[in-house]
Amino acid sequence: MPAASSDKVVAPLEQRPLVFAKDLTTHDRLVLTHLAEDLEEHRKASSSDDESHSSPVERRSPKGEKSKPNMPPTAPQSTPKKPCTTRTKATLDALKAKNDPSDAHFDPTVFVSVDLPDVQLPKFLQRYVLSPYIKWARHAVRNESDVVMITHLILYFTTSVPSALYLFYSFDYWHAFAHVIMQGYYMGTYTLMMHQHIHGRGILSKRFWLFDTVFPYITDPLMGHTWNTYFYHHVKHHHVEGNGPNDLSSTLRYQRDDVWHFLHYIGRFYFLIWFDLPRYFLRKGKTTMAAKAAFFEIGNYLAIYLLAAYVNKRAAVFVFVLPLAFMRIGLMVGNWGQHAFVDDEEPDSDFRSSITLIDVPVSLT
Repeated sequence: MPAASSDKVVAPLEQRPLVFAKDLTTHDRLVLTHLAEDLEEHRKASSSDDESHSSPVERRSPKGEKSKPNMPPTAPQSTPKKPCTTRTKATLDALKAKNDPSDAHFDPTVFVSVDLPDVQLPKFLQRYVLSPYIKWARHAVRNESDVVMITHLILYFTTSVPSALYLFYSFDYWHAFAHVIMQGYYMGTYTLMMHQHIHGRGILSKRFWLFDTVFPYITDPLMGHTWNTYFYHHVKHHHVEGNGPNDLSSTLRYQRDDVWHFLHYIGRFYFLIWFDLPRYFLRKGKTTMAAKAAFFEIGNYLAIYLLAAYVNKRAAVFVFVLPLAFMRIGLMVGNWGQHAFVDDEEPDSDFRSSITLIDVPVSLT
Protein backbone atom coordinates (compact mmCIF):
# COMPACT_ATOMS: atom_id res chain seq x y z
CA MET A 1 0.00 0.00 0.00
CA PRO A 2 1.57 3.34 -1.00
CA ALA A 3 2.35 5.74 1.80
CA ALA A 4 0.01 8.65 2.15
CA SER A 5 1.53 11.79 0.72
CA SER A 6 1.82 14.82 2.94
CA ASP A 7 -0.27 17.86 2.05
CA LYS A 8 2.42 20.17 3.35
CA VAL A 9 4.35 21.87 0.57
CA VAL A 10 7.86 22.98 1.46
CA ALA A 11 9.08 25.99 -0.46
CA PRO A 12 12.49 25.74 -2.13
CA LEU A 13 15.30 27.10 0.00
CA GLU A 14 15.87 30.10 -2.27
CA GLN A 15 12.22 31.14 -1.88
CA ARG A 16 12.04 30.99 1.89
CA PRO A 17 12.06 34.27 3.85
CA LEU A 18 15.29 35.17 5.61
CA VAL A 19 15.25 35.17 9.40
CA PHE A 20 17.86 37.19 11.28
CA ALA A 21 19.11 36.41 14.78
CA LYS A 22 17.69 38.73 17.41
CA ASP A 23 21.10 39.47 18.90
CA LEU A 24 22.69 40.81 15.73
CA THR A 25 24.52 44.10 16.06
CA THR A 26 23.05 47.11 14.29
CA HIS A 27 26.00 47.03 11.87
CA ASP A 28 25.40 43.39 10.97
CA ARG A 29 21.68 43.98 10.60
CA LEU A 30 22.30 46.89 8.21
CA VAL A 31 24.50 44.74 5.98
CA LEU A 32 22.25 41.68 6.07
CA THR A 33 19.11 43.72 5.41
CA HIS A 34 20.84 45.25 2.40
CA LEU A 35 21.84 41.79 1.12
CA ALA A 36 18.29 40.51 1.67
CA GLU A 37 16.91 43.39 -0.41
CA ASP A 38 19.46 42.60 -3.14
CA LEU A 39 18.30 38.99 -3.08
CA GLU A 40 14.66 40.01 -3.35
CA GLU A 41 15.45 42.23 -6.36
CA HIS A 42 17.30 39.32 -7.96
CA ARG A 43 14.31 37.02 -7.40
CA LYS A 44 11.94 39.51 -9.01
CA ALA A 45 14.27 40.04 -11.96
CA SER A 46 14.65 36.27 -12.46
CA SER A 47 10.88 35.79 -12.32
CA SER A 48 10.39 38.56 -14.88
CA ASP A 49 13.01 37.03 -17.18
CA ASP A 50 11.34 33.62 -16.97
CA GLU A 51 8.01 35.10 -18.06
CA SER A 52 9.47 37.13 -20.93
CA HIS A 53 11.40 34.13 -22.25
CA SER A 54 8.52 31.62 -22.04
CA SER A 55 8.02 29.28 -25.04
CA PRO A 56 6.35 30.98 -28.00
CA VAL A 57 3.03 29.52 -29.25
CA GLU A 58 2.91 28.26 -32.82
CA ARG A 59 -0.11 29.17 -34.93
CA ARG A 60 -1.47 27.37 -37.98
CA SER A 61 -2.86 29.12 -41.03
CA PRO A 62 -6.27 28.12 -42.35
CA LYS A 63 -4.52 25.95 -44.98
CA GLY A 64 -2.78 23.99 -42.23
CA GLU A 65 0.58 25.54 -42.85
CA LYS A 66 2.74 26.47 -39.90
CA SER A 67 3.12 30.15 -39.40
CA LYS A 68 5.84 31.86 -37.44
CA PRO A 69 5.54 31.59 -33.68
CA ASN A 70 3.63 34.29 -31.92
CA MET A 71 6.78 36.13 -30.83
CA PRO A 72 6.76 39.35 -28.84
CA PRO A 73 8.15 42.37 -30.63
CA THR A 74 11.92 42.33 -30.68
CA ALA A 75 13.28 44.86 -28.24
CA PRO A 76 16.42 46.75 -29.15
CA GLN A 77 19.55 45.41 -27.48
CA SER A 78 20.40 47.35 -24.35
CA THR A 79 23.07 47.20 -21.71
CA PRO A 80 21.95 45.22 -18.61
CA LYS A 81 20.86 47.48 -15.83
CA LYS A 82 23.42 48.05 -13.12
CA PRO A 83 22.42 47.22 -9.54
CA CYS A 84 20.87 50.11 -7.70
CA THR A 85 23.76 52.08 -6.27
CA THR A 86 21.66 54.58 -4.32
CA ARG A 87 20.65 52.05 -1.67
CA THR A 88 24.18 50.64 -1.54
CA LYS A 89 25.61 54.10 -0.99
CA ALA A 90 23.05 54.79 1.73
CA THR A 91 24.01 51.59 3.55
CA LEU A 92 27.72 52.33 3.29
CA ASP A 93 27.19 55.90 4.48
CA ALA A 94 25.19 54.64 7.46
CA LEU A 95 27.95 52.17 8.38
CA LYS A 96 30.65 54.83 8.07
CA ALA A 97 28.64 57.23 10.22
CA LYS A 98 28.22 54.65 12.97
CA ASN A 99 32.00 54.12 13.04
CA ASP A 100 33.08 57.75 12.70
CA PRO A 101 33.64 59.45 16.09
CA SER A 102 33.18 62.86 14.48
CA ASP A 103 29.73 61.97 13.12
CA ALA A 104 26.53 62.70 15.04
CA HIS A 105 25.37 59.13 14.34
CA PHE A 106 28.50 57.55 15.86
CA ASP A 107 27.46 54.39 17.71
CA PRO A 108 30.10 53.12 20.17
CA THR A 109 29.70 49.73 21.79
CA VAL A 110 28.95 50.34 25.46
CA PHE A 111 27.32 47.06 26.53
CA VAL A 112 27.52 43.56 25.05
CA SER A 113 23.89 42.67 25.75
CA VAL A 114 22.18 45.68 24.17
CA ASP A 115 22.98 48.25 21.49
CA LEU A 116 23.21 51.85 22.59
CA PRO A 117 20.16 53.05 20.57
CA ASP A 118 18.07 50.43 22.39
CA VAL A 119 19.10 51.53 25.90
CA GLN A 120 16.09 53.06 27.62
CA LEU A 121 16.94 54.90 30.84
CA PRO A 122 15.16 57.62 32.80
CA LYS A 123 16.14 61.03 31.47
CA PHE A 124 18.02 61.88 34.67
CA LEU A 125 20.26 58.79 34.41
CA GLN A 126 20.70 59.24 30.67
CA ARG A 127 21.78 62.86 31.03
CA TYR A 128 23.86 62.78 34.20
CA VAL A 129 25.23 59.22 34.28
CA LEU A 130 25.30 57.39 30.94
CA SER A 131 26.12 60.27 28.58
CA PRO A 132 28.99 61.69 30.72
CA TYR A 133 30.34 58.15 31.20
CA ILE A 134 30.38 57.49 27.44
CA LYS A 135 31.99 60.88 26.77
CA TRP A 136 34.80 60.12 29.23
CA ALA A 137 35.22 56.45 28.28
CA ARG A 138 35.53 57.22 24.55
CA HIS A 139 38.79 59.01 25.31
CA ALA A 140 39.98 56.45 27.86
CA VAL A 141 40.07 53.59 25.35
CA ARG A 142 42.42 53.28 22.40
CA ASN A 143 39.57 53.07 19.88
CA GLU A 144 36.58 55.29 20.63
CA SER A 145 34.12 52.61 19.57
CA ASP A 146 35.37 50.28 22.35
CA VAL A 147 33.69 51.88 25.37
CA VAL A 148 32.57 48.37 26.29
CA MET A 149 36.16 47.61 27.30
CA ILE A 150 35.94 50.22 30.05
CA THR A 151 32.50 48.95 31.02
CA HIS A 152 33.86 45.46 31.54
CA LEU A 153 37.01 46.54 33.34
CA ILE A 154 34.79 48.40 35.81
CA LEU A 155 32.59 45.31 36.08
CA TYR A 156 35.51 42.97 36.80
CA PHE A 157 37.20 45.26 39.31
CA THR A 158 33.96 45.87 41.22
CA THR A 159 32.79 42.23 41.29
CA SER A 160 35.45 39.60 40.50
CA VAL A 161 38.36 41.19 42.35
CA PRO A 162 36.50 42.08 45.59
CA SER A 163 34.76 38.70 45.57
CA ALA A 164 38.07 36.84 45.23
CA LEU A 165 39.70 38.90 47.98
CA TYR A 166 36.81 38.29 50.35
CA LEU A 167 36.94 34.53 49.74
CA PHE A 168 40.55 34.53 50.89
CA TYR A 169 39.60 36.65 53.89
CA SER A 170 36.48 34.72 54.91
CA PHE A 171 35.73 31.58 52.89
CA ASP A 172 32.14 30.39 52.47
CA TYR A 173 31.00 27.61 50.12
CA TRP A 174 27.83 29.41 49.02
CA HIS A 175 29.90 32.44 48.12
CA ALA A 176 32.54 30.23 46.47
CA PHE A 177 30.05 28.48 44.17
CA ALA A 178 28.39 31.80 43.29
CA HIS A 179 31.84 33.22 42.50
CA VAL A 180 32.68 30.35 40.12
CA ILE A 181 29.33 30.74 38.33
CA MET A 182 29.93 34.48 37.97
CA GLN A 183 33.40 33.91 36.58
CA GLY A 184 32.07 31.32 34.15
CA TYR A 185 29.62 33.93 32.89
CA TYR A 186 32.42 36.46 32.44
CA MET A 187 35.00 34.20 30.79
CA GLY A 188 33.78 34.46 27.19
CA THR A 189 33.61 38.24 26.97
CA TYR A 190 36.81 38.62 28.98
CA THR A 191 38.68 36.36 26.57
CA LEU A 192 37.39 38.39 23.61
CA MET A 193 38.61 41.56 25.31
CA MET A 194 42.01 40.00 25.93
CA HIS A 195 42.10 38.79 22.32
CA GLN A 196 42.08 42.44 21.31
CA HIS A 197 44.52 43.31 24.09
CA ILE A 198 47.17 40.79 23.02
CA HIS A 199 46.87 41.67 19.32
CA GLY A 200 46.92 45.43 19.88
CA ARG A 201 49.31 45.39 22.85
CA GLY A 202 46.65 47.08 24.93
CA ILE A 203 43.12 48.44 24.80
CA LEU A 204 43.40 51.75 26.68
CA SER A 205 44.70 55.14 25.59
CA LYS A 206 48.39 55.83 26.08
CA ARG A 207 47.89 57.91 29.23
CA PHE A 208 46.65 54.76 30.98
CA TRP A 209 49.57 52.62 29.79
CA LEU A 210 50.59 51.50 33.28
CA PHE A 211 47.15 50.18 34.23
CA ASP A 212 46.78 48.72 30.73
CA THR A 213 49.99 46.76 31.28
CA VAL A 214 49.31 45.64 34.85
CA PHE A 215 45.62 44.72 34.97
CA PRO A 216 45.94 41.39 33.07
CA TYR A 217 48.28 40.11 35.81
CA ILE A 218 45.38 40.59 38.24
CA THR A 219 42.39 39.54 36.15
CA ASP A 220 43.87 36.81 33.92
CA PRO A 221 44.20 34.19 36.71
CA LEU A 222 40.70 35.04 37.96
CA MET A 223 39.33 34.22 34.49
CA GLY A 224 41.29 30.99 34.00
CA HIS A 225 44.20 32.40 31.99
CA THR A 226 47.79 32.05 33.12
CA TRP A 227 50.10 35.04 32.86
CA ASN A 228 50.96 35.89 29.22
CA THR A 229 50.33 32.34 27.96
CA TYR A 230 47.42 33.52 25.81
CA PHE A 231 49.76 36.05 24.15
CA TYR A 232 52.63 33.61 23.53
CA HIS A 233 50.41 30.73 22.47
CA HIS A 234 47.94 32.67 20.33
CA VAL A 235 49.94 35.54 18.81
CA LYS A 236 53.52 34.26 18.76
CA HIS A 237 52.71 30.64 17.92
CA HIS A 238 49.18 29.99 16.65
CA HIS A 239 48.98 32.92 14.22
CA VAL A 240 52.43 32.07 12.93
CA GLU A 241 51.57 28.43 12.22
CA GLY A 242 47.97 28.99 11.11
CA ASN A 243 46.69 25.62 12.39
CA GLY A 244 49.21 23.84 10.17
CA PRO A 245 51.33 20.79 11.03
CA ASN A 246 53.57 22.68 13.48
CA ASP A 247 50.69 24.29 15.36
CA LEU A 248 50.33 22.81 18.84
CA SER A 249 46.57 23.31 18.63
CA SER A 250 46.26 21.87 15.12
CA THR A 251 43.50 19.33 14.53
CA LEU A 252 45.19 18.01 11.40
CA ARG A 253 46.33 14.70 12.88
CA TYR A 254 43.03 13.87 14.55
CA GLN A 255 39.89 12.06 13.44
CA ARG A 256 37.24 14.59 14.30
CA ASP A 257 34.42 12.15 15.05
CA ASP A 258 36.54 9.95 17.36
CA VAL A 259 35.98 10.66 21.06
CA TRP A 260 39.40 9.26 22.00
CA HIS A 261 41.10 11.62 19.56
CA PHE A 262 39.09 14.47 21.08
CA LEU A 263 40.13 13.52 24.62
CA HIS A 264 43.76 13.15 23.56
CA TYR A 265 43.66 16.59 21.94
CA ILE A 266 42.26 18.25 25.06
CA GLY A 267 44.45 16.24 27.45
CA ARG A 268 47.66 17.10 25.64
CA PHE A 269 47.00 20.82 25.93
CA TYR A 270 45.56 20.49 29.44
CA PHE A 271 48.54 18.80 31.04
CA LEU A 272 51.52 19.51 28.78
CA ILE A 273 51.19 23.02 27.39
CA TRP A 274 53.63 24.28 30.05
CA PHE A 275 56.22 22.00 28.40
CA ASP A 276 55.10 21.97 24.75
CA LEU A 277 54.97 25.75 24.22
CA PRO A 278 58.53 26.53 25.43
CA ARG A 279 59.77 23.48 23.51
CA TYR A 280 58.10 24.84 20.35
CA PHE A 281 59.95 28.15 20.70
CA LEU A 282 63.23 26.30 21.31
CA ARG A 283 62.73 24.32 18.08
CA LYS A 284 62.24 27.63 16.27
CA GLY A 285 65.44 29.04 17.77
CA LYS A 286 63.56 31.57 19.93
CA THR A 287 65.31 30.92 23.23
CA THR A 288 64.28 34.14 24.96
CA MET A 289 60.63 33.63 24.07
CA ALA A 290 60.82 30.03 25.31
CA ALA A 291 62.22 31.22 28.63
CA LYS A 292 59.52 33.88 29.02
CA ALA A 293 56.70 31.46 28.18
CA ALA A 294 58.01 28.91 30.70
CA PHE A 295 58.64 31.56 33.37
CA PHE A 296 55.13 33.02 33.28
CA GLU A 297 53.31 29.69 32.95
CA ILE A 298 55.18 27.92 35.74
CA GLY A 299 55.32 31.13 37.80
CA ASN A 300 51.54 31.33 37.73
CA TYR A 301 51.25 27.73 38.92
CA LEU A 302 53.71 28.49 41.73
CA ALA A 303 51.73 31.57 42.81
CA ILE A 304 48.54 29.50 43.04
CA TYR A 305 50.36 26.83 45.05
CA LEU A 306 51.74 29.40 47.51
CA LEU A 307 48.31 30.98 47.99
CA ALA A 308 46.83 27.53 48.61
CA ALA A 309 49.58 26.43 50.98
CA TYR A 310 50.02 29.58 53.04
CA VAL A 311 46.86 31.67 52.70
CA ASN A 312 43.63 29.76 52.03
CA LYS A 313 43.53 26.41 50.24
CA ARG A 314 39.79 26.31 49.57
CA ALA A 315 39.73 29.87 48.28
CA ALA A 316 42.67 29.16 45.95
CA VAL A 317 40.77 26.20 44.47
CA PHE A 318 37.58 28.18 43.77
CA VAL A 319 39.23 31.45 42.76
CA PHE A 320 42.07 30.11 40.58
CA VAL A 321 42.08 26.34 40.00
CA LEU A 322 38.47 25.83 38.88
CA PRO A 323 38.45 28.80 36.46
CA LEU A 324 41.74 27.53 35.00
CA ALA A 325 40.27 24.04 34.56
CA PHE A 326 37.12 25.33 32.85
CA MET A 327 38.90 27.86 30.64
CA ARG A 328 41.37 25.34 29.23
CA ILE A 329 38.58 22.96 28.31
CA GLY A 330 36.68 25.84 26.67
CA LEU A 331 39.68 27.01 24.66
CA MET A 332 40.41 23.58 23.22
CA VAL A 333 36.77 22.73 22.53
CA GLY A 334 36.64 26.03 20.63
CA ASN A 335 39.73 25.09 18.63
CA TRP A 336 38.31 21.64 17.86
CA GLY A 337 35.04 23.12 16.61
CA GLN A 338 36.37 26.12 14.68
CA HIS A 339 39.43 24.65 12.98
CA ALA A 340 37.47 22.04 11.12
CA PHE A 341 38.74 22.14 7.56
CA VAL A 342 42.50 21.93 7.03
CA ASP A 343 43.61 21.02 3.52
CA ASP A 344 45.61 17.78 3.72
CA GLU A 345 47.66 18.53 0.58
CA GLU A 346 48.69 22.07 1.55
CA PRO A 347 47.96 22.42 5.28
CA ASP A 348 50.09 25.56 5.50
CA SER A 349 48.04 27.37 2.85
CA ASP A 350 45.89 30.25 4.03
CA PHE A 351 43.77 29.87 0.91
CA ARG A 352 43.05 26.13 0.77
CA SER A 353 42.18 25.74 4.44
CA SER A 354 39.08 27.29 5.95
CA ILE A 355 37.47 28.06 9.27
CA THR A 356 33.72 27.66 9.40
CA LEU A 357 31.32 28.54 12.21
CA ILE A 358 27.76 27.29 11.95
CA ASP A 359 24.65 28.57 13.74
CA VAL A 360 26.18 31.67 15.28
CA PRO A 361 24.96 35.22 14.65
CA VAL A 362 28.44 36.64 14.13
CA SER A 363 31.72 34.92 13.24
CA LEU A 364 34.36 35.76 15.83
CA THR A 365 37.36 34.41 13.96
